[in-house]
Formats: sequence, structure tokens, C-alpha cells
Amino acid sequence: MTRSTPSGTRVSHIGIAVEALAETLPFFRDVLGLREVPLDDADGASIVGLSAGEPLVELLEAENEESPIARFIARRGPGIHHICFAVDDLEATLERCREAGIQLIDKKPRVGAEGKRIAFLHPKSTGGVLVELSEH
Repeated sequence: MTRSTPSGTRVSHIGIAVEALAETLPFFRDVLGLREVPLDDADGASIVGLSAGEPLVELLEAENEESPIARFIARRGPGIHHICFAVDDLEATLERCREAGIQLIDKKPRVGAEGKRIAFLHPKSTGGVLVELSEH
């Protein structure tokens, strides 16, 4: 049985792990002309948001060696860390994920960098892509 995608699901942001914000930010801000959007730091990362139309680009710099971003860079180097989809109903989407056998990193929603409720899905269940779900 194929389920249709809820009509309100959209790309919210793409998280990019970087070694140093000071070195990477000028390309996105000054060369590409993306406007900075204030975001709170979260999950052991300093975060700079950049407006790229409706979706944001989040540059993520590790604040310490134990953070998820530091571990990602140590294993894979800088690059795309995750994609976030905004959904209409996070609880219902997580339930559909459970029913489909998707491995949840966050069993229950938590507050993310934009002050919205979020949950991550394990890349082993999503074709190798770390997926974040966020409420609109």
C-alpha cells in the first residue's frame, strides 16, 4: 500500500557540517548572497542559518569533539549532514514511520534549533540519509 505525502510536507532546511564557520560562511553569505537568519545553537553545534528561498541552509560547526557534528566530520569530512522536512503533524508522521519499520533516533519529539519540535530518523532506514522531521 502506498501512502501519499501529506500536502504540507516540504523541505525545511539542509544541514551542512563545516569545520569552521568563519571559513565557510563568507562563501554562502558574501559570494552567493544568502541572507543570515538568526538561529539558536543546538546539539553541541554552533549554527548559522541562511535563507535560500523557503528552505534554509544551516551551517553546523561542532562546539566540542563529542558532538554529533564533530563525529560526522571525523568519519566523513565536511558536507551535507541532514535534510529536514517540515510536516503538518509530527506525532502522526512519527507513527507512520513506526508502522513502516523506520528506525527512530528520537522516539519522542524534542525542541530543535528553530524552537520547533523535531525528531530524527536513522539513516539505516532512510536510504543512508539522516532525516530530520520538524513541525511547521
